[in-house]
Amino acid sequence: MRHILHPHPDFPCAAVSSIAVYVSRGATGNLLVHYYVSGGPGLVVPSLLSPATRRRADELWQHTCFEAFVKPAGSDAYWEFNVVPTWDWQVYALSGYRAGRAPAEDIAGPSASGCYGRECWELRAHWPLAGIVPNDRPWRIGLSAVIEDKDGAISYWALQHAPDKPDFHHNSAFALELAVTP
Repeated sequence: MRHILHPHPDFPCAAVSSIAVYVSRGATGNLLVHYYVSGGPGLVVPSLLSPATRRRADELWQHTCFEAFVKPAGSDAYWEFNVVPTWDWQVYALSGYRAGRAPAEDIAGPSASGCYGRECWELRAHWPLAGIVPNDRPWRIGLSAVIEDKDGAISYWALQHAPDKPDFHHNSAFALELAVTP
């Protein structure tokens, strides 16, 4: 199913006209996210690097970064998945709202692919989560993106924004439910 991310009203971005995300949950609990970004002349189109160059890195959200948050229903714990157009990635496990954040060393990097044009690009990431994220109940999902334009301005995009400032960890950002797949 296609979902549209919305820019935070305090951080507009003239370089991006839309961000669509397709997300699915596999029967074994794997997560597939596919981001499609459309924009204009101010959109920074990344240099396409080989997915083989990917590495685990921190603070990816300081520039263009695509994020997914997964919280099993009935749990305070959740995972934050980050991937950037250069294929660097990170996964954090959190015990509660912004609490106990640590790299989730038991989760491998995603299988990633993408394609880039002059004014649009897309990125797909498949995260193998079987046996790590509980798969016996629905997941609450937050989908978001941080976009940096050619002037270095940052905009924040989400399915649903928290009140006031951008906060992808806020409970209201977990706006989508993915049911258990039979």
